[in-house]
Amino acid sequence: MGANSRHHLESDHQFRHKIRLCPPFQNRRVSQSGQDNSTRAKIRLALSAHSHPFLSIPDSHPLTALTALSPVDGRYESKVSALRPFFSEFALIRYRLTVEARWLEALGACNDIPEVAPLSTSATAFLEALTDNFSIEDAKQVKEIERTTNHDVKAIEYFLKQRVEGEKELQEISEFIHFGCTSEDINNLAYALMLLDAREAVILPAIDRLISTLCRLAIPLTQEPMLARTHGQPASPTTLGKELANVIARLEHARSQVAKTAIRGKFNGAVGNFNAHLAAYPDLDWATISCGFVEKLGLDWQPMTTQIEPHDDIATLCHALMRTNSILIDLDRDIWGYIALGYFRQRAVDGEVGSSTMPHKVNPIDFENAEGNAGIANALLGHLADKLPISRWQRDLSDSTALRNLGPAFAHCLLALESTLKGLGKLEVDSGRLQADLDTSWEVLAEAIQTVMRRYQVPKPYEKLKALTRGRQAMDPTTLRGFIEQLPIPKEARERLVQLTPATYTGNAAEAAAAFLQRLSGDR
Repeated sequence: MGANSRHHLESDHQFRHKIRLCPPFQNRRVSQSGQDNSTRAKIRLALSAHSHPFLSIPDSHPLTALTALSPVDGRYESKVSALRPFFSEFALIRYRLTVEARWLEALGACNDIPEVAPLSTSATAFLEALTDNFSIEDAKQVKEIERTTNHDVKAIEYFLKQRVEGEKELQEISEFIHFGCTSEDINNLAYALMLLDAREAVILPAIDRLISTLCRLAIPLTQEPMLARTHGQPASPTTLGKELANVIARLEHARSQVAKTAIRGKFNGAVGNFNAHLAAYPDLDWATISCGFVEKLGLDWQPMTTQIEPHDDIATLCHALMRTNSILIDLDRDIWGYIALGYFRQRAVDGEVGSSTMPHKVNPIDFENAEGNAGIANALLGHLADKLPISRWQRDLSDSTALRNLGPAFAHCLLALESTLKGLGKLEVDSGRLQADLDTSWEVLAEAIQTVMRRYQVPKPYEKLKALTRGRQAMDPTTLRGFIEQLPIPKEARERLVQLTPATYTGNAAEAAAAFLQRLSGDR
């Protein structure tokens, strides 16, 4: 090692030593003379004495995929961009604005509120254009207002009031913008719409693509025999198509749970009792007005709430997505294992590298990526499902920051689905390897033999097969057939057993898989 290298190592060590020995500086005080003799000054001195490359990145570094803090907005940005129209800050602002505008329209449609006349076609078109054409510049204006209000929903209200200035009809009723509302009236509907739209536009189509891909893979493999494994050990054979069909059946059920979860919305004021509404218009049926408004947005109405919608439906949706991800993890791990056994080969992609040091490697990275992302998604979804239904008394604000993480949770779900799809697209079945495993596993026929022996009341059938097969490295088919020939059972039964092989001992796997896949194809 050269002198320069030793110098750098010593400098790094000295730098770390200085930082490590500095006691916490937050409790140190600057002298009244202005002389800063605290630990903070010593740290600054240490930093200036040793310019560390990672400490010199300017705070003004522009936000890009390279500088993003989260991999969702960094490395994986292009793979989850389909979710940005639903879960970005821009999207949340737009959904909130939509709810505010639709509420003003609903008040105009209420004949018992004379102060708000039914909106003209032009006024309605103006409000719809405001939400339909909402731009990044508009969102920046909202954020600028929020710098003053320090309240995100109030900033939406003020933005809308600013925009209707000069529109005489709307300006005259501008104080009815946000009428009777608490912020949560706007927020819960905005998040509900975000969830429904993202589910319909992104998540369900991704699940459908996965199911369709698995079906295409499974159909030609319904009769491909495969040695099953329970507890990691050889077990009664199945078919590869049947095992894929099992996953498809689970995903179909999980998809239905995700799809049918209703997201309810509330719109009943500060503590859920229409207090302000009834103070202003005591004779109106505000529950009916609220119900009609929520349902017109495409949501189910939630009549019984505190200040917040209790989020039980969001928790249900999170749990449904978690179950979907758990099935995905199970599939990813099984395919990973089948690749390790040689049942599947992966098509190599020109230019890709499997290992930085082992040139031969073609690793199952897509399934590993999917497993990791599904796990992260479930961690986020699990917290949301546990946390969101709980709020102190009539509400606390802890749900607000949690809800902002719906986007990352959905993003990791999408990454898991897409990575699994990518991995499945690279698979090729190695029938020879499947057959080779079956040919060295004749002991799995012991189940069939002892069961036939039971039918014909041969004494101690299980024990006899156990003595013959258990713990043996490899069962010789000749030995097994010799055992069968000596059995005191009808000749036809002996002949059926003698003809049996591990590759033909698959029960109704092929028929069950084919029937299920055909039925599924008809349903879809």
